[in-house]
Amino acid sequence: MMTTATKATPNPDTDPPLIAAPDAASIDQQLKAYSGRRVAVAMSGGVDSAVAALRLKQAGADVLGLSLRLHDPDPGNPLAPRACCPPEDLQDARRVAEALDIPFYVVDARAAFDERVVRPFVGAYLSGRTPNPCVGCNSFVKLGRLAARARALGCAALATGHFARLEAHDEGARLFRGLDLAKDQSYFLFAVAQDILRFLAFPLGAWTKKQVRDTAVQAGLPIAHKLESQEVCFVGGAGAGKFVMAQPEAQGAHAGPIVDETGREMGRHEGVMGYTVGQRKGLGIAHSSPLHVLSIDAPTRTLVVGEAPALDRSGLWAANPSWPSGEPGGPFCAQVRIRYRDRGAPGVVYPEADGRVRVAFERPVRAVAPGQAVVFERGDEVVGGAWIEEDIR
Repeated sequence: MMTTATKATPNPDTDPPLIAAPDAASIDQQLKAYSGRRVAVAMSGGVDSAVAALRLKQAGADVLGLSLRLHDPDPGNPLAPRACCPPEDLQDARRVAEALDIPFYVVDARAAFDERVVRPFVGAYLSGRTPNPCVGCNSFVKLGRLAARARALGCAALATGHFARLEAHDEGARLFRGLDLAKDQSYFLFAVAQDILRFLAFPLGAWTKKQVRDTAVQAGLPIAHKLESQEVCFVGGAGAGKFVMAQPEAQGAHAGPIVDETGREMGRHEGVMGYTVGQRKGLGIAHSSPLHVLSIDAPTRTLVVGEAPALDRSGLWAANPSWPSGEPGGPFCAQVRIRYRDRGAPGVVYPEADGRVRVAFERPVRAVAPGQAVVFERGDEVVGGAWIEEDIR
């Protein structure tokens, strides 16, 4: 359902203040504060978490490694070559722990991961939405489970290899983008509960990826040259659409029409779960100009397609907001990111009385996808985020 936007009206009087992010020297001081104290490091088996552990050990912390077992291999759907968090990464994490001479523990989170990440992922695609499982995993499974185990082991903090920055304040902690904007991962952390956020440490927040890789090589860490993960960990090499189609919830008929904005049928599809708003490839329609998915009507199994300019939207509605820096007192100007790789667009954020958030962009943005996370930034600070419900023309 698409609604009509009102024009964005900036209101500087209600804007949160611009807060400077911690620099490299500040993060070094944060790490030194853990000297002699026990700190857990979330070890994924990759180079980033390995260097995070190395940095804390060099700062004098009593470091231990924690890894999550999230899912088992599916012999019928082999993992994608560069999937994150596969079971095999546990062995790499153990090798790093041995190289650093630190204790290592594995936390079984398979049931929670299936309940809080995989099932919502499947449900979202079946309802015509585009989920972001990494935000859900960080917010509702990974960091909570690891923080609980770290506290039980007497740790003063849980460190991760995220490219993000934190600064403690009286009410909790502020969240900032990582210095290396090409690797910044703060987008995935906006919904982390404040009691967990202020327990975290991000040793790599003011480093670049090159610094991390060079440090791993110089230290001779066994995963120094390991490639970065990119694909969703559990969908496998077949891709999200085929993964969803294979789930019990997806049994039944899914084929439906592909229509233009006038309702004229242009073709057929085998299931809306194979598509997302903005998608151009895979439509199988011959046309004089490229067509994109404009919207998805899951109840009628209909894809609406059109040319790229028809994707432009003036705003959006989002639900279930989180405010790491505290709930705003009214509308505020922000840089608004509607997907992880999005550079952001200026707009005004309106917290509404019903708990939802309305965003009005200064200029139209393209391909607002329901189900994705929208994040609000002021300078380097992540002041909030929410889940996109619908676009606004």
